[in-house]
Amino acid sequence: MIPCYTTWTWIKDRTPEGAKRQLEESFKECKFLGYDYVENFAFIADYFEDPQELVDITKRCGVYLCNLYGHFTFDVEAEIERAKKQVKFISDIGGKWFNCQNGGFGDDGPAERPTNPEMLDKMCTIANAVGEYAKSVGVTLCFHPHYGTCVFNESDIDYMLEHTDPEFVSFCIDTAHTTLAGMDPVALIHKVGKRVGFMHLKDVDTYELARAEGRAKMASFRALGHGTVDFKGVKAALEEEGYDGVLCVELDRPEVGNFHSAEVSRIYIKDVLGL
Repeated sequence: MIPCYTTWTWIKDRTPEGAKRQLEESFKECKFLGYDYVENFAFIADYFEDPQELVDITKRCGVYLCNLYGHFTFDVEAEIERAKKQVKFISDIGGKWFNCQNGGFGDDGPAERPTNPEMLDKMCTIANAVGEYAKSVGVTLCFHPHYGTCVFNESDIDYMLEHTDPEFVSFCIDTAHTTLAGMDPVALIHKVGKRVGFMHLKDVDTYELARAEGRAKMASFRALGHGTVDFKGVKAALEEEGYDGVLCVELDRPEVGNFHSAEVSRIYIKDVLGL
């Protein structure tokens, strides 16, 4: 399995030149810490008229940008068109995965909702269509269940598993969002089985989680080893399912700073997981 780090938290400047500088900084820091693979949000494609410019940045930094991560609204046709462009960009830079999720609800209602088949059907339609296109250009679509979206709870995931085509739609399991949904990441890995296409690793301070309400629950996310997620069990479950892909660390809110959190997690991956 290959350690990886998500670098979108470095990108604070949304001007093209500023974002490119911060993107390169994130790549250099991750490489220094021993992450040869990196991930970022799909919006970075908007900063590059020529995909080769981004490829050149990754080569200078010595990293492989393996995956970009997009978000879907409920506008099915528009999202299929937009996501296909993002997938084409991923293919053009040599990436192999497209992580994606429902974009969530913002301040429109509760962050935790019962399963809604009408909403899920739209996500399934988008995922199936984009996943088929992605496969044709050598990219694997991985749907990511996520807090505050219509695909979060186990019943949502069950629906997605049943109503998406295994040939075109894989899944990205996130250990922290799984924990927030009251699921055991190990059990979910075994349920999804061969359809696990990508992994997001982040820890959870379950003491902090128990005190939090609503979206504040995501403030309980931690660098690896600073919470209670059983990452040894996660690694063993993945091995049992034959997974030999990417283990991508992501931390939405670094405890001190991006470099520090990436370093803490890299030490944990090396010393505890042996990677």
